[in-house]
Amino acid sequence: MTFTTPIILIESNPLLDMAAKTGLLLLGAMFTFIIARALLVSIAHAFARRTKSKIDDILMEEGFFSRAALLAPAPVLFWGLELFPQIKHVLDDAIYAYLAVAIILVLVRFINSLARLYQTFDIANRRPIKGYVQLVKLFIYILGSIAVVSILLGKSPWGLLSGIGAMTAVIMLIFRDTILSLVAGIQISANDLLNKGDWIEMPAMNADGDVVDIALNTVKIQNWDKTITAIPTYKFLDTSFKNWKSMTDGGGRRIKRSIKIDLSSVTFADQNLIERLSKVQSLTEYITTRQAEITEANQRSKADPTSKLNGRHLTNIGLFRRYVLEYLQTHPLVRQDMTLIVRQLQPEADAGVPLEIYCFTSKTDWVAFEGVQSDIMDHLLAALPEFELKAYQRNALVDGRNVT
Repeated sequence: MTFTTPIILIESNPLLDMAAKTGLLLLGAMFTFIIARALLVSIAHAFARRTKSKIDDILMEEGFFSRAALLAPAPVLFWGLELFPQIKHVLDDAIYAYLAVAIILVLVRFINSLARLYQTFDIANRRPIKGYVQLVKLFIYILGSIAVVSILLGKSPWGLLSGIGAMTAVIMLIFRDTILSLVAGIQISANDLLNKGDWIEMPAMNADGDVVDIALNTVKIQNWDKTITAIPTYKFLDTSFKNWKSMTDGGGRRIKRSIKIDLSSVTFADQNLIERLSKVQSLTEYITTRQAEITEANQRSKADPTSKLNGRHLTNIGLFRRYVLEYLQTHPLVRQDMTLIVRQLQPEADAGVPLEIYCFTSKTDWVAFEGVQSDIMDHLLAALPEFELKAYQRNALVDGRNVT
């Protein structure tokens, strides 16, 4: 008796077979990506440690090499197409679309790296390129999207571009602000109107502070209250604004303040006041010279000395004006090479007679400038009584200095 072993035939399932092949192919592609990323990153690390160049460090920080590893699975995927002869043409297009997306991502990281490298140079504050970088990335995304769609649809990208050309009016409407901002950015850069770090003032937008960012569509201003105002870039061409950069570069910040003097305290200087003020070192020479000129002029005109209205005489406000000028001309923090004026403005019925101080300090920093300005005004206000002058105070019935 002979025994035969039964043979069991297992019918293969096409769906399970395709799923298994797909899984193996995807695992192979993923494994290739992981290996390529590890190799690229380790090689880049080793190379960066041996060079002094900044570009390799920036490429590492921006993840350029990790993104470049996305290109590695493409050969594995193309090789795996032999496992799917029935749908090879479909998968072929899908892999080309994947390559296009990977190239877009790699290019964007590379452009970001170049932008960061540019930021390390001093010219970056004077010629910001963030807006141009955003524009280049926008074009890459648009062209890349057209390439992906044309690959998947099996059509020429030129046909899609011609279709987009027919939609120019719609595109212009959608990207109106972007186009205007691009033109504005070119004008701003070409004419050096605005740079990062500049202090600008734009009342129409309630902006008053430092420029912290210049992008394609917006310029960010950090106001002095630490709030952020985002202004469309094109607004800088049709809205007036003040840039204080020249003040900082020039090394002088303007003081324009007035001391309002009570009209009732303005008078001719008597002999006692003249003698007392003659002891002020900054006025001694001036009073001596002026007194000699006045005496000579009065003698020539034969002025009657019994009335102050006859001839010429010194006044307490005139002496004070001269003192303020001498004080500013010897102040160590007042720029002597810039405009320096002490002038009397139009008297006002409800505000006395303003004596304006117009000069520039060598301190341009806000805190230091306010300190210098306050010190000057403190001294001059305290000096008023020495000239028998009073500061104007609305509705002040009694001067506190005379209250005992």
